[in-house]
Order: sequence, then C-alpha cells, then structure tokens
Amino acid sequence: MTATVTKRMMFFSGGSHPVLAQEIAAELGVSITPQTEHTFANGESFVRFDRSVRGSDAFVLQTETRPINTWLLQHLIMLDALKRASAKRITVLLPFYPYSRQDKKHYGREPITARLVADMLATAGADRIMTVDLHTAQGQGFFDGPVDHLRAQPMLAEHVLSRYAGADFTVVAPDSGRVRLAETWAELLNAPMAIIQRRDTLEGEHKGIHTVVGDVEGRLCVVVDDMIDTGATVTGATKLLLSEGATEVITTATHAVLSGDAGQRIAACGVKEVVLTDTVPIPDSSRFPQLTVLPIAPLLADAIQAVFDDASVEGLFER
Repeated sequence: MTATVTKRMMFFSGGSHPVLAQEIAAELGVSITPQTEHTFANGESFVRFDRSVRGSDAFVLQTETRPINTWLLQHLIMLDALKRASAKRITVLLPFYPYSRQDKKHYGREPITARLVADMLATAGADRIMTVDLHTAQGQGFFDGPVDHLRAQPMLAEHVLSRYAGADFTVVAPDSGRVRLAETWAELLNAPMAIIQRRDTLEGEHKGIHTVVGDVEGRLCVVVDDMIDTGATVTGATKLLLSEGATEVITTATHAVLSGDAGQRIAACGVKEVVLTDTVPIPDSSRFPQLTVLPIAPLLADAIQAVFDDASVEGLFER
C-alpha cells in the first residue's frame, strides 16, 4: 500500500526583521517555526529548529541589514541546519540582497561579492532564491537555481499616481546606471525622463557641474533608485532639480538602508516625499517627516504561495 505524501509548507525567520516575518506569516496564515538560538562566548552562532522539518517545503526569511555579516552568517547556518535535517526544498527569502552593489569588477584585484553570496547560499543548501529589486538584474545569473526577482516599482508607482494625480511628472535617473529603472518608471507614470549625468558630484566625491539632461522646469520630478543609503544622492538631486526649476521633488526607492544620519540629511534638503518599502527594518532614529513606507509583505506572501503551489509567479514580477 502506497502512502499519500502531503506537501507541507514551513516558514522560518532569522532575527533581522521580526516585524516583516510576522506580517508575511499572517498573510500566509502560517506560524513561524520556533527555533533555539544562542551565541557562544567566542561569538559563534548556534541555531536548532524545535520541530521536525523532514520533507517540508521550507521558506527562510532574512534581511541582511546592520550588522550585515552577523545576519548573513545566521542565514547560512539556518540553511545548513535545514539541509542536514532533510527539508525537501529550501527557498531563501532575501527581500534585500546583501553585497549586491559589488556585482562586477571595476578595477583589478576586486571581488565580486554578489556572486560570492550566491555561492555561499547554494553551498549552505538553498534550492531557490526569492528577492526584491536587485541592484542590477543580471545578478540573477550568479545563482544556478531558480531566482524569483520581484518588483516593487508598480506598488510604488501606484502610490505616486494616487497621491499626485494630475501632476506633470518627469522621472529622473540619478546616474546612467539607473536609466533602465527610470525607463520602467516612465512607462508606469506615462511621463518623460531626465538624467543627472554625474552622480559622483551629487555625492560630493568630485567638484564639477551638475548637468541635467531633460525637461524638469515647472514639473514634479520623481527621482528613482533601488536603495537609499547615506542620503547624499537624494539631497544632492533635490537641491539640483529645485535650482533647475522643478516645482517639487519626490524620491522613490525599494530599500531603506538609511545609514548614519541619512534621515536628518534628507529631512533638511527640501524633498517633498520619500517613498520606500520595508524590505529592511527602519528604526525610529532613521525616520523623518517626509518618509512614507509601503508594506512589502503582501507581495512576498503571494510569491511564496505561488512557489509552494507550483504555480506561475510571472505575473508577480510586474506587480
């Protein structure tokens, strides 16, 4: 007599973003699998799951934010534990992919750490990766298994269109590397594009003339990026565009890294609104009055359910 095998979803979370973990679990109608974890006196991490995971379809959430190396290593340890406990399939949930900015060599003797992270995840036991808005889309090729590259831009654009209905938009790329992203936004907002030619001058690395190519005078400028880290680009672009005659400037990005005093700098630069998602936790000390945070949990939960059901996730890429 052949036993009937029933698929079983199990959801796991590291310690980096407990709020997001709870929100995803609530969307899915599941509980977060309990685990025992502690740190040895010499700083080594230990993780053990308190329930059997054998044969399960495991989804493991971790957002590698500060301290990034601590959370990355905890994630790898969790994957190794699941692999050795005979989970059937392990899907890594990385709303914010760590070390993604180092995705190519600019000069000799440099690492490609985005590839290194993919290799470590695969070695630890990952069968699949699910992430949101990679720094560059070609980073999907660093992992040999399936990669679900979800997009937050449609959700962000819906907020912008509803809040600023009827405005004359111009989508602004802060550098040449974000032109493709700006093209996506231009389609979503049905708006023209402009580009700031020298991002390094916005960030204060070099003195020079800030050149804006495109029509921004008398228009609501939407500066688009994948992440906001120090806030230098936001503040520099806002001041530049306002000096070029823009009526207002708003900024949108997916990942709110907001290092150091970024929140204070942005608050004082004259930007109308900064629209981000909660792929990484945003502490109160980094928040500022112009900040709007949209929830990413519904998108991730829909993708998790689709993967578990062996259904198509293609439609979610454009959501």
